[in-house]
Amino acid sequence: MHRPVCVIWMNEWRNYESALERAGLADKFELHCAPLDQPVSDAVAERAEVLLAWRPAGQLKRMPRLRWIQAMNAGVDPWLGDPALKPVTALCCARGSHRVSMPENILGALFHITKPYMAIALDQRESRWQKRMSIPLAGKTLGILGLGAIGQELARKASVLEMRVIGTKRTPVPLAHVEQVYPSEATDEVLGAADFVVLLTPSTQETINLIDAKRLRMMKPTAWLLNFSRGAVIVDADLIAAVAAKQIAGAILDVYRQEPLPASHPFWTTEGILVLPHIGGGHPERGRAIADIFVDNARRFLAGQPLNAVVDQARGY
Repeated sequence: MHRPVCVIWMNEWRNYESALERAGLADKFELHCAPLDQPVSDAVAERAEVLLAWRPAGQLKRMPRLRWIQAMNAGVDPWLGDPALKPVTALCCARGSHRVSMPENILGALFHITKPYMAIALDQRESRWQKRMSIPLAGKTLGILGLGAIGQELARKASVLEMRVIGTKRTPVPLAHVEQVYPSEATDEVLGAADFVVLLTPSTQETINLIDAKRLRMMKPTAWLLNFSRGAVIVDADLIAAVAAKQIAGAILDVYRQEPLPASHPFWTTEGILVLPHIGGGHPERGRAIADIFVDNARRFLAGQPLNAVVDQARGY
């Protein structure tokens, strides 16, 4: 019986090997596991049919027989940008592993904007009693650009806070907890109506530089921009200018064109912009969530069934 050759190439490889063992699937594959400082041998790479890894790191051109790639992130830009990726190879992302943590972190950002706890903590360092005002989120409009799984979960949680939720989806359909779903072409309408704009769009040719000077002018001067999607969605210089000129109230950013964000970048020093160190989707149980996705797809792969979270290579997500 043929056992597909599966390469698990990452420092945490034991967690994923153990997950396959617990599911009774480890012996169904010819497994080759190694940390990143141990290159995959030519002999194994030549026969590899399955790859689980964080980044392609030049491996795809060495693996001509790949049938399935399981990426570790929801965003797969490095994989799609590799010219050695074949259209016939199923590229699966870790869609769903951020569904709980990302909305919670976005809500944390909304609370940071409207609740003066940070200022109060700084007051305490000076033993200073300073009356401050908390702004309710109830009644405010949350605009979500990109109503995928994370956006819909954010909408559900925001609705419990009595926020009005609107947003965009490439294929607009009615969604629970969303008052109105607009097509991507109506992005400007969402920008103009929202008190908080959250970017959750995938990185595609259509979304690169989506938020530029023209679109920032569509927003209310009291509105905040929150980017938890991809750094390239925003034109950095245009956002800095808009915040500095008080054209919008401010921005909270968790993703950047270059990470780590260089110390010389103006985001660090622009008053009204909060720099987050890409905390959006990370959580202590994320590894287990991705292992569950991998094991489920491994079972499907062996049975010849359709895989979950397959990326449309043409669309980019």
